[in-house]
Amino acid sequence: MTKKEIVKTISDEIGLTQLKTKEIVQKTFDAIVETLVDERRIELRNFGVFEVKKRAARKARNPRTGAKVYVPEKFVVTFKPGKEMEERVRELERQAAAARAATVGQSLPGEDGSSEKPASNSSYSNQND
Repeated sequence: MTKKEIVKTISDEIGLTQLKTKEIVQKTFDAIVETLVDERRIELRNFGVFEVKKRAARKARNPRTGAKVYVPEKFVVTFKPGKEMEERVRELERQAAAARAATVGQSLPGEDGSSEKPASNSSYSNQND
């Protein structure tokens, strides 16, 4: 979902113009950013906590060349979801699991791999030699 879609949804729900709603949404985002810069933490009840944390300097590796690279310390924004958001996301997981279970229950034997023997990996079978 984009900011434009958020603005349209809110505008339709509360009856304000999209222009006015966009201004309100942008001011909200600006206030969150300003609070993070000034106070390094903002807690929004039933939503979550944004926090600025310092990530330590580290040595990394360029995946393309394999060369070692120094990555300096930097500040990053972290987000920890609130209880309500966490619970609603868990509900999605439960629904997905139920849908998978229903699909597996209707599939033919072997389609989901449940009745087939797993393939052996020769590198593991020679481990005790």
